[in-house]
Amino acid sequence: MSDSQQTDPAPLWWSRPEGLADARRDGVPAPRPHAEGDTGAGAPPPDPAEPVSEAESEAGAGPRYDPWAVRPLHVVDTGKVPRGIRIWQVVALSLGTALLAGGIGGYLGVLAERRSNTRLELPQAAAVSRDRAPESVAGIAAGALPGVVTLHVSGGGGSGTGTGFVLDPQGHILTNNHVVADAKRITVTFSTGESVTAELVGRDTGYDLAVVKVTGVRGLRPLTLGNSENVKVGDPVVAIGAPFDLSNTVTAGIISATGRPITAGGDKGDGGDVSYVDALQTDAPINPGNSGGPLLDAQAHVIGINSAIRGADEGQDGKDGARQSGSIGLGFAIPVNQGKRVAEELIRTGHATHPVIGVTLDMQYTGDGARVATKGDDGTSAVPAGPGARAGIKPGDVITKVDGQRVHGGDELIIKIRAHRPGDALKLTVLREGRERTLDVVLGSSSGS
Repeated sequence: MSDSQQTDPAPLWWSRPEGLADARRDGVPAPRPHAEGDTGAGAPPPDPAEPVSEAESEAGAGPRYDPWAVRPLHVVDTGKVPRGIRIWQVVALSLGTALLAGGIGGYLGVLAERRSNTRLELPQAAAVSRDRAPESVAGIAAGALPGVVTLHVSGGGGSGTGTGFVLDPQGHILTNNHVVADAKRITVTFSTGESVTAELVGRDTGYDLAVVKVTGVRGLRPLTLGNSENVKVGDPVVAIGAPFDLSNTVTAGIISATGRPITAGGDKGDGGDVSYVDALQTDAPINPGNSGGPLLDAQAHVIGINSAIRGADEGQDGKDGARQSGSIGLGFAIPVNQGKRVAEELIRTGHATHPVIGVTLDMQYTGDGARVATKGDDGTSAVPAGPGARAGIKPGDVITKVDGQRVHGGDELIIKIRAHRPGDALKLTVLREGRERTLDVVLGSSSGS
């Protein structure tokens, strides 16, 4: 660098002796600057332009850097690519490096995400045995479901769905009469999903019970029949059925009441299809399709046959008479003691008998109790020769109690009588001419429909 290019003041150690530039121009080696106190002794530094001997080169000696030389020994970068490397090679190398870095980065990102997702675990209970106590709802259902079937019925211009349960290894199945009434074809579907055709054995309108039979089916699981006399209000119960064709549906509740008199049917208008049931009331949800299914106690014993429900009024205050079809917690089941007797008669003879007292009732009577008519339906005596006449019942008597249980109308009297068997002895309390008296009657028998 020449003096003319120097713009900033030079540091003290950078001072140039006078005449140095002229000496270089004249080809005379410039004297070496002396430090303070230097006597000037010693040989001058060698000229960079002079050759170096081989001995000096092997000894490691070489030209010394002289900042005042015309061509300094340092190399100046001119911005040119060193020979042997092309620009396209640099670009390709940079692009490859970028792609590789991007791929590695993406893979590491995915791997990190997977690891983070795998490590995210919410608290969960450990797996335990699926066995349940036999008296629990799950235990009762597990034991009873193999013996419960779904019935699909067609004929009479329509089709329907109901429920039933196996009575014995011979293939007899108990259900409701209104499920199979007017049926042309009956198909039974088991809890395993297998379906077979069944035939009607017998049915009874007055009790709303029917028996069908399947043949050629192995491994049938009959349900155990309990005793409805042992049922108490508040006992837990389980209902199984196919509401709206949803097979194997299990619901639970309690016994809400016993001895609840209900009537069902009556669509024909002549009373020939009316069912009289001294029912068990339950709040276990029962819906259309549950009809004929079992009502089970805590020991998984059948204590009732689900038969009817009370729907809610759809219109305001029930003025339009329409009712909601779903459950509102008012379900009714036929006591199993009554169902057992009727089923045995249907299997044995195809018909069931009804216990009777042999009198004609005045169904238009609005007072408390059941009044005996003055004349029979055909104009004859309302108390023909039979159980009632032998007990001393007179036309116009008002029957107020059966075995000490109050009755409030003709329907209730029929229901209380039909809760017994033909031949049973009962005590009837009657009101005659303002005086109560007790009469002993032995129930007779009539053929059912």
